[in-house]
Amino acid sequence: MASPSFDQLGLIAPLLQAVRELGYEHPSPVQEQAIPLVLAGRDLKAGAQTGTGKTAAFALPILQRLAPQASSSASPARHPVRALILTPTRELAIQVEESFREYGKHLPIRSAVVYGGADMNAQILQLRKGVEVLVATPGRLLDHVQSKTVMLNQVGILTLDEADRMLDMGFLPDIRRIIALLPAVRQNLLFSATFPDEIRGLVGSLLRNPAEVQIAARNAVADLVTHVVHPVAREKKRELLSYLIQTRNLQQVLVFCGTRIGANRLAHQLRKDRIQADAIHGDKSQAERLIALEGFKAGKTAVLVATDVASRGLDIEGLPQVINFDIPHSPEDYVHRIGRTGRAGLTGEAISLVAPPDMEALAAIERLIKKKLDRVLVPGFQPDGGTAATLMGREARPARREQEPRREQAPRPMAPRPQARPPAQPRPQGDPIFSKPYEPSAPDGSAAPKSEAPQSSKRRQPQVAALLGGMKRA
Repeated sequence: MASPSFDQLGLIAPLLQAVRELGYEHPSPVQEQAIPLVLAGRDLKAGAQTGTGKTAAFALPILQRLAPQASSSASPARHPVRALILTPTRELAIQVEESFREYGKHLPIRSAVVYGGADMNAQILQLRKGVEVLVATPGRLLDHVQSKTVMLNQVGILTLDEADRMLDMGFLPDIRRIIALLPAVRQNLLFSATFPDEIRGLVGSLLRNPAEVQIAARNAVADLVTHVVHPVAREKKRELLSYLIQTRNLQQVLVFCGTRIGANRLAHQLRKDRIQADAIHGDKSQAERLIALEGFKAGKTAVLVATDVASRGLDIEGLPQVINFDIPHSPEDYVHRIGRTGRAGLTGEAISLVAPPDMEALAAIERLIKKKLDRVLVPGFQPDGGTAATLMGREARPARREQEPRREQAPRPMAPRPQARPPAQPRPQGDPIFSKPYEPSAPDGSAAPKSEAPQSSKRRQPQVAALLGGMKRA
């Protein structure tokens, strides 16, 4: 069956022209299914594997729905905010707004992006000119609301991109405050790679009779990505990472670290190993993050060490490898991390360095994606034999059971030794000083022969008696 074209989705000519100029001929599955539903005005919950074109699936129909109200007037009043797109990270916000500009370049529709860590005054100047499409992170948007530099009373379309993270506990209060500022009648769109069960209840309160698009199994990973786990001793993780990069001559690899301090330290250690590396995380300014990202995309930096703030929305064309230096605590984050590779029909590789403390997190990931990841030991870096066998899988466990009886048999020859101790214990019981009642000495000395026998066999009796004050020296 021939793949459909964008012409068959009902898009207007200016949008089709922009799509062709960008080199796209056929829509992805999520675009094919979502675009007609959004054009029809339906609320939508869409789940698809990361890297399958979710942004175009909502950007193109939103632009088309705004086209009838588009104006070439320079007056800001003719360009109110009509579509609001919320994203969890600055990087994703920037990329989504760039997509709107590229797709809408033949339409008189203005777009802008606001996010934290950047000059708010520059954003205010842009907002005052009037924008129909506003892409924002929740915190900075509320800053503008507080400053009365943005009005949301004409928003007709609300989009939550990466909805699972946006509806996480940390974002939910801000989202509710923003929703309270919007018109009650509006279209709501949620796009994400994963929809955990606990999030679905929250989703139900935001959408009205939504259509649902699920391109792949929930929480699935791309088929074009190969997965490999390298069991490693915890103290050798950094050495193994350098070894893999150098021996395999990896030229462009995204490495995920669990903390900001850890990301900085790991990038510094890689540079000491003569590997061009940089770090990107929330403590860096937006300018620093953009410089690091652009250097990585341009090939100036071979390794970009990132925290999970960078795992959402990063679009790096042709990224061949992703390495999990630290295993994510949330298994859903594994899906998003490895979604940076294997995009747009290209193959990719996801490598995870798993130390003994990571075993539980690895098991949770395998349960989520319903797939057992291949284990490969790297000589010289593996943990001790017993732990390595456990990390390698259940088939290695019987070898451990054979060794257990040997450990139990070792102390058995020593068992008879405690039985030799009881004969020595009655000695204090036979000592007349403690076991026999006190009897005064006979004045006529007739009892003397009886007392001499015990004294000759018990030499310690006089000494003990002397200590107790019961004898008189001659």
